[in-house]
Amino acid sequence: MKRFLYLLVCLCVCLNISAEVKYVFYLIGDGMGPNEVLAAEMYLAELDGRIDRKPLLMTQFPYTGLVATHSRSNSVTDSSAAGTTLATGKKTNNGTLGIDAEGDTLTTIAEQLKAQGWGVGLLTTVAIDHATPAAFYAKTTSRNDYYTIGTQLTQTGFDFFGGAGFHKPEPKEGQSGPNLYDLAEQAGYTIASGMEQAKLKAAGAEKLIFVQSTEGVDRKKGGENFPYRIDGRAEELWLGNLTPFAIDYLAAHHERFFMMIEGGMMDYAGHGRDGATDILEMLDFDEAVGAVMAFYKAHPDETLIVVTADHETGGLALGTKKYILNLQVLQHQHCSSWVLSDELGKLYEGNRKPKWQDVRALLEQRLDFYKDVKISAEEDRELQAAFRKTLKGKGKVKTLYKEINALSGTAIGILNAQAHLGWTSYGHTGAAVPVFAIGQGAERFTGWMDNTELVPKIMSAIDDKH
Repeated sequence: MKRFLYLLVCLCVCLNISAEVKYVFYLIGDGMGPNEVLAAEMYLAELDGRIDRKPLLMTQFPYTGLVATHSRSNSVTDSSAAGTTLATGKKTNNGTLGIDAEGDTLTTIAEQLKAQGWGVGLLTTVAIDHATPAAFYAKTTSRNDYYTIGTQLTQTGFDFFGGAGFHKPEPKEGQSGPNLYDLAEQAGYTIASGMEQAKLKAAGAEKLIFVQSTEGVDRKKGGENFPYRIDGRAEELWLGNLTPFAIDYLAAHHERFFMMIEGGMMDYAGHGRDGATDILEMLDFDEAVGAVMAFYKAHPDETLIVVTADHETGGLALGTKKYILNLQVLQHQHCSSWVLSDELGKLYEGNRKPKWQDVRALLEQRLDFYKDVKISAEEDRELQAAFRKTLKGKGKVKTLYKEINALSGTAIGILNAQAHLGWTSYGHTGAAVPVFAIGQGAERFTGWMDNTELVPKIMSAIDDKH
C-alpha cells in the first residue's frame, strides 16, 4: 500500500496534475520583428568587443515560434487590427478596435478573464487609450476616436492601467462630455501621478490608473507617450521598474491576474528609422521581461509568460551593401532623432541663421560626429547640404508621429549607414514576428502560426488543469 501511494505521488508530480495557471503575462513589443531582437543582441555583444549575440532574456525562453500578422483588410496590418487579433483571436480591418469585419463586437481575453474573477492590468509606454492597450477593451471602427475609447476604458472595471495617461481627455470641439480623468474617478479609479504618489495610494485604491507625470496630471492636455529611453526617461518609468509595481498591485488584490505589458515606443522609433533609439527601447522592453521572470521564478507552476509583437515597423535590415555590421557605433548617439531635431530647430528660432560651426558643435555633442565618429568628406557634404535645406525650411522628414528637420534626418541616417542598418519603410511591414513563451502551457507556442492562434492557446493553457 505504501509503495502504491509513493508511486501515485510520483505520478502526480511527473504529470504536474496540481498545476494550474493563475498568472498570465502577455508582453507585446510594438513594432518588434526578429531583426529588432537580433540587432539588440548583436549590439550588446559588440559593446563587449565580440562578434556574437548577447542573448536577451526573452530569447532564452524554452519555446519559440513565428507569427504572421496580416489583418483582414491588408497584408500589412496597423496596430489596432493587430492588437484586436492579439486580444481576441479574431481578424479585423485596419483602423478597427474590438469589432470584426462583419461589424460584430468581439470579446477580449482580458474581458473574459475579468468576468471569471481575475484581476486585469494593462501597462504601456504610450497613452492608455492608444491602439494596443485599447485593443483589450475598446469597441470602435476608428482607432482615432480617442475620447470614445477613453470613456470605454472607464467602464471596463479593469484593475490597473499604467502609461502616459489619456491621449484626448476632453471631448472634441462641438461635442459635450465629462473630462476622462473625472469620469474615471467617478467609476472608482484612483489617479496616481508618478511612482511616489502611486505607492502611497496603491494600498487604498480599489482600481488604479498610473500616469507618467511626477508634477501632477494635466487633466486637459493629455499624454501621448513616455520619453524615449535614450532621451533620459526617468528611472521610475523604465518598464523594468514599473512592471514590478504593477505586479505587486495586482497580486495584493487578486489571487489570479492577467497582465498585458506593451513596449510601445519601439514602433515610434521604427517609424522614424532611428536605429539606436529602437535598440534602447528593445532593451527597455526586455527589462520588463526580466521583472516578469522574477515573479515567474517564485510561481513557476502557476505562471504563463508569452512575449510577442503586433507587427514589424520600418523593415529593418541588418547589413547594407558590404558584408559588414558596425552596430557599436550607435553607442555614440546620445538622443533620439526627435530631440536632435528640436535642438537643431532652436538654433533656427526667430529667423536666426546659425553658422555651420554652431550646428557642427551640436552634432559633435549629441552624436560624437567629427570626434569618435569619423565623418567622411562625402558625409560632410551631405550634412552641410541638409544644413542649407533646414535654413530654407525644406527637406523635412514626416514620420507617423513627428516631423523632423532635414538635418536631423540626414545625421541619423549617416549614423545608421555607418552601422550598416538599412530600412525599407517609414511604416509597418508584413514581416512575421517572434513569439517566446515559458511556464505552464508554453509548449503550445512553437512553429509557424497565425496571430489568431495566440489567444486560444493562452485560454487552453488556463482551462487545461495540468
